[in-house]
Amino acid sequence: MQAKVNAQTDPPARKTLLRSVGSFVVRARWLVIILGVALFLASAVIGAGTVGKLSLSRWEVPGSESYLAGQSLEQKFGSGSPNLALLVTAKNGSIDSPDMREAGLALTEELASEKAVQEAYSYWSHGGTQTLRSEDGTQALVLAHLKGTVTEARTALAELSPRLARENDMLRVEVGGQDEIFRQAAELARQDFVRAEMIILPGVFILLLLVYRRFRATALTIGVGLFSMVGALAGLGAIVAFTEVSTFALNLTLVMGLGLGIDYTLFMIARFREELASGKNAHDSAVRTVETAGRTVIFSGVTVAASCAVLFVFPFPFLQSFAYTGVLVVLSGIVGSVLILPAFFAVLGSRLARRTKAGSAPRTSSDVRTGWWYRSAKTIMRRPALYGGAAIIVLMLLGSPVLGLQFGLPDHRVLPADTSSRLVEDQKLAGFPAEETDAIQVVASSVEDAASQIDDIAAYSGQLSLIPGIIQVDSLAGSFSQGNLITPPNEMHDRFAASEGGTYLTVIPYAASLNADAPKLVGEIRASDAPFDVMVGGYPADLTDFREKLLERIPVALALVLVITFVILFLMSGSILLPIKATLLNFLSLTIMFGALVWVFQDGNLSGLLQFTPAGSIEPSIPILMFCIAYGLSMDYEVFILSRIKEEYDRTGDLTESVASGIQKSGSLVTIAAAILAFTFAAYSTGEVVFLKMLGVGMTLAVLVDATLIRSVLVPAFMKLAGRANWWAPPAMRRLYERFGISEGEPVTAADKVDGTKPKAIVN
Repeated sequence: MQAKVNAQTDPPARKTLLRSVGSFVVRARWLVIILGVALFLASAVIGAGTVGKLSLSRWEVPGSESYLAGQSLEQKFGSGSPNLALLVTAKNGSIDSPDMREAGLALTEELASEKAVQEAYSYWSHGGTQTLRSEDGTQALVLAHLKGTVTEARTALAELSPRLARENDMLRVEVGGQDEIFRQAAELARQDFVRAEMIILPGVFILLLLVYRRFRATALTIGVGLFSMVGALAGLGAIVAFTEVSTFALNLTLVMGLGLGIDYTLFMIARFREELASGKNAHDSAVRTVETAGRTVIFSGVTVAASCAVLFVFPFPFLQSFAYTGVLVVLSGIVGSVLILPAFFAVLGSRLARRTKAGSAPRTSSDVRTGWWYRSAKTIMRRPALYGGAAIIVLMLLGSPVLGLQFGLPDHRVLPADTSSRLVEDQKLAGFPAEETDAIQVVASSVEDAASQIDDIAAYSGQLSLIPGIIQVDSLAGSFSQGNLITPPNEMHDRFAASEGGTYLTVIPYAASLNADAPKLVGEIRASDAPFDVMVGGYPADLTDFREKLLERIPVALALVLVITFVILFLMSGSILLPIKATLLNFLSLTIMFGALVWVFQDGNLSGLLQFTPAGSIEPSIPILMFCIAYGLSMDYEVFILSRIKEEYDRTGDLTESVASGIQKSGSLVTIAAAILAFTFAAYSTGEVVFLKMLGVGMTLAVLVDATLIRSVLVPAFMKLAGRANWWAPPAMRRLYERFGISEGEPVTAADKVDGTKPKAIVN
């Protein structure tokens, strides 16, 4: 009866696009469900095929000096930086014995005969050069450059590596090199993906069952999360036809797809339950949910997608892969939660309602004032400066390790200590004075007749060998060390001249110098005067150019993130101050994340518990990736909370009540969503690869801190202190908001403005 009275007295709702969408979904609910299930199954099939198409990446910058040097080296000289290393250990005696020499040469020839190998050489084939021999004379290296793209090279390695590794009574052969290191890292990342799935899916199911206490609601939420995940994988399947996508994107697809899909469904179901509790029938509740919570989900998704899309600023397939993933995950999540889920609302109706005890009355809006979040917000707003100041001090203390942040280059320590390629690198660092596998290549492709400039080449080689940290320089003019010719030119040096013109030099650094500061070493070589035009390449130069380009693009990426999120929050709130507040609070919460990265992964605290080896620095691409994801997720929660506060403020005009009520209606949901998302990220902290451990630990902390201290303490404290200024905007921007702004509440009609029924702003 009451519902009938309400239907007669309430003014007709204004028709909006989302109301029309919701009405269509409800009317065609069975068709939508059938199409949704079919789309899910098709995406799952396509997505399963995508996994095998994902690529591996090197630390390269297309178009950079090091990249062009590498291209010239491969195309003109049939050579390249060694990306495969065989560590040969003499089990009895020295590597210089006749038997070991014969075995070493045979191994070199065997490796050179492989189709995937472009060039192979060794200690024995190069006349016993000191840079390929251990200091105690028991170990030597066989080096090779594999043909093709990084994916082709590492695919070949997967078959070559087990065949080349061997042991007999005379020697032991172990496989290493940069491509083997990162091939094994990718392999372990895939294993981490499977392990994470086994942890995340049952764990999230149990958590949701405890939250909903309804199997159907739990199943729907998991279903939308899976839909978001397989939809993103299917989308990546289309993208790989045009560009390469990193295999590491698979891990982000799982954690963000499942996490965001669940987040969006939680908010949609919560709103649907709220509408049911207000007396609406299932169909009207579903339509209203699409119009209100659906709008917020869309804007929230746009925020996350925009933050991830900023990664397109960086010209690296590795980071761009995560941009594709982030955008596709959000798009799939929105389709699943806003278009397909409401059809299930219309079918299931009260079977999704909150379970109550027998005989108890259903919850009403008056229950808001008795809720923990309401009372907590009211307590904080009585002394906003005290509570807000204390929270800021705690956050700044927790984030203080970020002041010691040092960016470095990735190495073999990204792998577990017992991984075969890492064991090879550890032995090389301990026993070999030089790092020929990471030699710096100086290419002079414009030299027409290298033989006629042999004196210039000799002088330049001697000059480069005098640079601190360089043990030897090999060139067409021979081998040089400390400015002196130590090995006259012989047939081994003929490879440094191409038949159609051009020459190159191999600059071999001490291992200690390279590990201490590779960019400085590369910079000094580039700064040296050369008698002809040169390009400096090789793995250390690749990493140096990668880091420089990465750091160069950070200000652009940062500016884009700030502008995009400012616009979205302005359209949500109509305020200039609230987007600025949200930005400052987000940076404060991200400080915790970066502080944790420094304290744990740079300084090595908890390294025993998490089972990794600290490198003393942080590779910069991972924190940038984490910044974009965490910033988007922080704004995601900001949008959800602010939308409910704004709805209450538009309805009552009372700032204190609207903040407390808005947080009561959204705080528990945000916390539950954050806990589930944190759980999915935390699963990766148990992984084998350090990059994924960093993602797991850092993102877990960022999400939890943002949903607790930031949203539950600093948001009400700040809004209370700001008072009327919370909603201020210049007249021109106010008109822009009135035309394009969004809210979960009913729009204010012309009648409201004329008769004055809309409450005036109250600040108490």
